[in-house]
Amino acid sequence: MKIAIYSNLGESSNIVATSLKKKIKESPDLSIDGLNPEIVISVGGDGTLLSAFHHYQDISDRIRLVGIHTGHLGFYTDWRDYEVSELVDSLEHDDRQSVTYPLLDIRVNYVSGGPSDYGLALNESTLKQISGSMVADVYIKDTLFESFRGDGLCVSTPSGSTAYNKSVGGAIINPTLNAIQMAEISSINNRVFRTLGSPLIISPDEWVKIVPKSSNRTILTCDHQIISNQAVESVEYRISKRRIAFAQYRHTQFWRRVSNSFIGKVNLDD
Repeated sequence: MKIAIYSNLGESSNIVATSLKKKIKESPDLSIDGLNPEIVISVGGDGTLLSAFHHYQDISDRIRLVGIHTGHLGFYTDWRDYEVSELVDSLEHDDRQSVTYPLLDIRVNYVSGGPSDYGLALNESTLKQISGSMVADVYIKDTLFESFRGDGLCVSTPSGSTAYNKSVGGAIINPTLNAIQMAEISSINNRVFRTLGSPLIISPDEWVKIVPKSSNRTILTCDHQIISNQAVESVEYRISKRRIAFAQYRHTQFWRRVSNSFIGKVNLDD
């Protein structure tokens, strides 16, 4: 089986990546292949795994990811830095088991009328204004839902619902649900401006379109990376037909992850 190792530049991550590479090369059933891997092992934290996903995004339908964390616990990292030997043993006995999560499709249309851009998010995408309040019309499918005024809007996947989405008041969604979520970022609500003020859960047959009024002052991000600072006419979000796959050697149950990360007590059965 062909394996790629994607590590951050931290000293502890480099030590783990070096040890992992050595053990893989010693195995008769495994090989290192950074160009056409079947398994991509991320060594670092959730940020490193996000980078690994985008690095291999074009072949994401042919790979499975595994995360080793070398710092704080993360939502995408099932293995600890001292478990390299156990992970290699699982790789040697791989039987293609996996768990898949939804991804977010992003389509950006520009005021200039040029070609649309497309993005794929594992966690979330945000649309914000550089200065002042962002004013935008929000459509669900082709129906105007509300006129938003505030700092911006965040559209997230279920697996990304525990990231930036949670910090802006969004709900946590189990990633077994095929849905996306839109949450408001510091919306203005008074007698003049009025929004729903609650996160929205969007089903697979629906989509969200955001049409900013001040298109030349918006910033669009995908997994916290800026993907456009051009004058945006509209941004369309929908559940992608593609999904991310994780090798399920020892995939931690989702609500246990939530409990571990935010509460610190584990009392849920696997």
